[in-house]
Amino acid sequence: MLSDITIGQFFPGKSIVHRIDPRAKILLVLAFIIVLFIVRNPVSFLLIAVFLIGAYIIAKIPANAIWRGVKPILPLIAFTSILNLFFVDGEPLVHWWIFKITAEGISVAVLMAIRIVCLIIGSLLLTYTTSPIALTDAIERLLKPLKVIRFPVHEMAMMMTIALRFIPTLLEETDKIMSAQKARGADLETGSIVKRAKALIPILIPLFVSAFRRAEDLALAMECRCYRGGEGRTRMKQLYFSRLDAAAASVTGVLFAAAILLDIFLPKFI
Repeated sequence: MLSDITIGQFFPGKSIVHRIDPRAKILLVLAFIIVLFIVRNPVSFLLIAVFLIGAYIIAKIPANAIWRGVKPILPLIAFTSILNLFFVDGEPLVHWWIFKITAEGISVAVLMAIRIVCLIIGSLLLTYTTSPIALTDAIERLLKPLKVIRFPVHEMAMMMTIALRFIPTLLEETDKIMSAQKARGADLETGSIVKRAKALIPILIPLFVSAFRRAEDLALAMECRCYRGGEGRTRMKQLYFSRLDAAAASVTGVLFAAAILLDIFLPKFI
């Protein structure tokens, strides 16, 4: 299960999606999330799905990466869908005890499931095609106006990226610790909830020790390289908006506008 979590993973490449400025990609993802929660029309969602599939094909991201990104949230999708299915008011199609299934409930359940899946897939595309260093620089540049109010922009961007970068590392470490505990006869998968929770203690303690040790090593490495924060820091690769970024923003903007217009003029889910 831990190997299915792909948050923070980066697939190196030289595709058009990889070469788009990371600041443009962050802004486009934010616009994508806004559009995703505006539209309620099936054709609009189909257009968004085609857009995502096309972006993954252009970026040459393996198809199993999409599945591994969605698989961990399937329980959340199922739980949200069930709540909407049984507790949305409307004319009941099926009624049993306090539970009832309505046409509106089915529409809302399908709508929320599609939204969550598209949200996860679209957000993962950003980390799949952007290196942690580029992501740090992009976040810092976008938050630069907040320096006027003395907001620690560089430190915030650095912490966010380090946290994102170490998610796969900590998951790999957790998997190794669990395998070691199972080899020693630990039972982590059977028994009551309380028993399973107690079985996690031998995993959490070494995981915390390993995490603090990695943090200390990282801090020592940064000090040895004379890291003193963002003041006076130079970058090996400068960020520039290019024609490619303008073209990507234009194409994406047209698709998002088409999705909103279709949502206005065509029937909606609810």
